Amino acid sequence: MIWFCSMNLILFEDPTAIALNPITVSRPAYMVTCASYHLLDLIGPLAKQIRGIVRPHLVELQKMDRPALHQTELSSKSGTLLLRATVVPSVKNLRSIEQFISQAEASVMIQGTQIVAVWLPESNDLPSKELTASQIDRYFEANNFSSISQSSMKLDLFEYPHDVVRYNLSTFGDNMEYRISQGTYQQTSDGLFLAPGANLAEAIVTDTKAGPIVIEAGASIGPYCYLRGPAYLGRNVKVIEHAAIKDAVSLGHTTKIGGEVEATVIEPYSNKQHHGFLGHSYLGSWINLGAGTSNSDLKNTYGPVKMDYRGKRVSTDMQFIGSIFGDYAKTAINTGIFTGKTIGVCSMLYGFVTTNVPSYVNYARLFGQVTELPPEVMISTQERMFARRNVEQRPCDIQLLHDMYLLTQDERQLAGEPLAF
Repeated sequence: MIWFCSMNLILFEDPTAIALNPITVSRPAYMVTCASYHLLDLIGPLAKQIRGIVRPHLVELQKMDRPALHQTELSSKSGTLLLRATVVPSVKNLRSIEQFISQAEASVMIQGTQIVAVWLPESNDLPSKELTASQIDRYFEANNFSSISQSSMKLDLFEYPHDVVRYNLSTFGDNMEYRISQGTYQQTSDGLFLAPGANLAEAIVTDTKAGPIVIEAGASIGPYCYLRGPAYLGRNVKVIEHAAIKDAVSLGHTTKIGGEVEATVIEPYSNKQHHGFLGHSYLGSWINLGAGTSNSDLKNTYGPVKMDYRGKRVSTDMQFIGSIFGDYAKTAINTGIFTGKTIGVCSMLYGFVTTNVPSYVNYARLFGQVTELPPEVMISTQERMFARRNVEQRPCDIQLLHDMYLLTQDERQLAGEPLAF
């Protein structure tokens, strides 16, 4: 559908993006990876001009990392799609969106009380560059979008952090088929697809009966590894010898992975180099799991896992759910994480993790210690981590650490821990 490529695309965050914390404290919701894609990656090719409307503390980061999403002028002569940033990046949703924007008249998609998508075949009143997520509802009201023709179509949305794990499992097969159809991979054996420059050692076992394995350029797989599809290994991934990667694992670029990983999303620049189990989980960026770190993803009762989100108990209706890690979290050696726990951004974990972990804390409840971690410590840590990966630490990266500290203050208060300041 080549004609779509002339349209404007506006990916907007609204207050619901906060419900995905700790995942979205440090990244726009359109950059949450699921089954090898994030929303910008999957939907972006439909449009010629793209705008991102994000929460205020992410504006400067977007300007630096994705300047086109802030600076590109939108065309009033082109059709415009406004799409909520918490839409799941799935091929199923992609096909629904293509159908939605094929209509000749303006249309809105409303789920519950929230606008999810708006299609405007033409418009002279497009959002300004300065519009942020906190103002998007007023923009919708001013343009009376709720009164235009309402579509009966529905899109899958991320409502809670565990939904990323849920949809990673349910959409992986379709997403991988689509990725293979859009790429230039060589199928070296049944179901194993390699990009030019992928490097596999000898004595590797691959099992693609349940789905394909895709390995991108620059990735290297050490000897005596076991890979069971469906699985996606991004650019410059390094899989350590004797690792087991299986059943819907999505590895972002420049990650280092060892031990056993199952049904998990890992964002770029995170490390799990050593032995230990990681299952049915989500890891943000710049995370390091110490040797022997393992998480539980199944209750002893084999029942559905419940998650605690800001004092609200939510049933996931999932039997398997592990850990949700925010960016920059770290674990010490032999850390054990109980089923269904969230780990806040910039936290450091020691011993057994039996509760949710707030952001910016040293968490060692086993030893009777939970202390606050000042942002200055994380700024120094970030500088060292970035240098190891030849990434420049910019003023906006430092400011984001300060902003995240302030935005997560209530977590440390809600936790009810005897924090030492």
